[in-house]
Amino acid sequence: MAPIPGAGLAKGLAVTLRTMTKRSVTDQYPDALPELPPRSRGVIALFEENCTVCMLCARECPDWCIYIDSHKETTPAATPGGRERSRNVLDRFAIDFSLCMYCGICIEVCPFDALFWSPEFEYAETDILDLTHERDKLREWMWTVPAPPALDPAAEEPKEIAAARKAAEKAEAARQAAQAAGTDGEAPA
Repeated sequence: MAPIPGAGLAKGLAVTLRTMTKRSVTDQYPDALPELPPRSRGVIALFEENCTVCMLCARECPDWCIYIDSHKETTPAATPGGRERSRNVLDRFAIDFSLCMYCGICIEVCPFDALFWSPEFEYAETDILDLTHERDKLREWMWTVPAPPALDPAAEEPKEIAAARKAAEKAEAARQAAQAAGTDGEAPA
């Protein structure tokens, strides 16, 4: 069976004609904002109150695009005869988004939940040097972070919570037994 001459050309023109007659699905971006999927990655937001300046995010960043400055502050002893405590105070937290590769390692390694993904994506600048955003801007993006998804009601209870609940139930049962023994006029054992 020999191929029909021009069959491929006719098939290609048919595809072109079908595509030309379909309605466009392009969103006109500035006029119509895109519908982002939930929990989409835009920029990194900082919850400053949780940051202990442990520098783990800056050390683990493969691009070294996180800049943190801090100083130590001494607090007086809470009780007489106690010793003074010192703690780190955050002076500067900046991320250079021209270097950032949005891998999320900094968010994963943060032990105090100070960094989150924000769905914000409109942060373009005309100068590349302006893509280093300081903690004020990172704090503003924190309020756009969506709430975490709800827990699965069919999920197994965590071991820690189950152990605490069992201990509380056992203590409550012992308290009720002691109370019941005390109301009968007997001395609790």
